Amino acid sequence: MGVRSDLESNFDFEIVDEFLDHYGLMVDSMELLVLDLAKEEMYKRSVEELFRVFHNIKSASGFLKIAPMEKLAAFVENVLDDLRKRDKPANDDTINWLLAVSDLFASWQQDLLADRELTPIPFSLLKIPDIDA
Repeated sequence: MGVRSDLESNFDFEIVDEFLDHYGLMVDSMELLVLDLAKEEMYKRSVEELFRVFHNIKSASGFLKIAPMEKLAAFVENVLDDLRKRDKPANDDTINWLLAVSDLFASWQQDLLADRELTPIPFSLLKIPDIDA
């Protein structure tokens, strides 16, 4: 039994289906938003939108009791909150870290759709990049 089966046994099908739809849209938007953090003219809009995406994932996964997703989304949300206070584009380390985070959330989307257990969080994602480098 995978994550999706577990969700469907504990929550109304419509709630799970709506989560999967919205989660898919948010995951699909992540990579472009991360890449736009390197562009001065796109930075503020992109960091605010990414913050909103991870906040929404944190809230929804918390409601659905998907602990790894909730915890990583909260962790990333904190980093993005620090980035929101900056006026200059993100550095390569930060962008690469966020792209790796985005890849994991995309893997989790596939795990959910295939009704598998969630891919474990790689230790490398738990090391916050030096956002000031």
